[in-house]
Amino acid sequence: MVLKLSKVRVYPSIISGIVEVPSSKSYTHRALILSTLSNGKSVIINPLYSQDTYATLNACKSFGAEIIEEKDKVLVKGKSILNPPDDVINVENSGTTLRIITAVSSLTSSGYTVITGDASIRKRPMQPLLDALNQLGVECWSSRLNGLPPIIVKGGGMLGGIAEIRSDISSQFISALLISSPKAKKETLIKVTGKRVSWPYVKATLEMIKRYNGKVIEENEGYRIPPNQEYSPCEFKVPGDFSSASFILAAGALCGSKVIVKNLDFSLPQADMKIIDILKVMGANIEVNEHQGYATIEGGKLEGGEFNLSDSPDLLPVLAILGLKAKGSVKIYGVEHARFKESDRISNLALELNKLGVDVKELKDGLIIQESKDLKYAILDAHNDHRLFMAFCIAGLISKNGCIVEGAETVSVSYPNFIKDLMALNGELEVIKN
Repeated sequence: MVLKLSKVRVYPSIISGIVEVPSSKSYTHRALILSTLSNGKSVIINPLYSQDTYATLNACKSFGAEIIEEKDKVLVKGKSILNPPDDVINVENSGTTLRIITAVSSLTSSGYTVITGDASIRKRPMQPLLDALNQLGVECWSSRLNGLPPIIVKGGGMLGGIAEIRSDISSQFISALLISSPKAKKETLIKVTGKRVSWPYVKATLEMIKRYNGKVIEENEGYRIPPNQEYSPCEFKVPGDFSSASFILAAGALCGSKVIVKNLDFSLPQADMKIIDILKVMGANIEVNEHQGYATIEGGKLEGGEFNLSDSPDLLPVLAILGLKAKGSVKIYGVEHARFKESDRISNLALELNKLGVDVKELKDGLIIQESKDLKYAILDAHNDHRLFMAFCIAGLISKNGCIVEGAETVSVSYPNFIKDLMALNGELEVIKN
């Protein structure tokens, strides 16, 4: 059971110690869904148990997958034809679950699937995916006819054919089609249009499809997928999550005497692995051991610069906080799609950092952040966004008088032990319960 918190008081701190970061949320999602689509028993080792991944796990159960949860693994008995759910699927706050489960819902034997979520999810754009699925013979639509959840999908299988999908809003649209279309009744061609964003997530999807013995042929214009495929069950070990690791690494770079971050797997595609290169470019004192899967980082002077985060938009909050103590300024661009995450991260970062006295300029696709000598005391609102909450906690560690950050319950989405881990590193945080 996740402990419901409301806010934390964060005090200036020097941190040190060893942290083992949680397993990847993205890979846990994909492993659960592909295991469900496999006709047999799969084993997922070191899954992430979080609010988002439970949304996917429960959705998979609703399709008839038999799932046994153990401490360090999940056993999934999938099936080749999915059951229609006996209730509405609530994806809570998980955009990945929303997008991929929408496509997978077409593979039920019959009936209709209704997919909804929290207030944030019901603002997530879905029309590009709905249009593409309709091109592949799937009847699906927004219940409000505005391209937003709740979503209704008719089961009975996917026909296949040719579909065009935009890639400038969310790579999750493409991942959803790639995972579901191998089960189509005829060959599928997915034509990808527009600027490609968050592309490492698509690469992660392709890697996982391969692990489950699916076949996708990459072509210049997109992907060709043979029909009537059967996924094979497998054993998969979930790698450590670089998205979560980025917050601890940033804290180490800003106020660490010596911080060691463990459980890093460099062998599988992860968009936020880019944090290592960013820290090196900024001059951080970081040493990486890829073979043993850990990084050591110490605080020191950081240099500013310009960073294109189009492929790793989840690093926007982390880099914004690093920019507070980087010489000169940090310009972040290429992340207009970050406005369609759990919150409008560009606008909300500008709003909240301004409360700390930061000179920050909001761009259409990013931010420009000037170095800040002294951060004011402030009460910061995470806007129901787990990554903003974690970022603002790091800002509190380097502020003169600390700060209060509201929205502590959001860490259950991706990094349930975030507060506990910061405290274990000697970060001084006071949890204020409801």
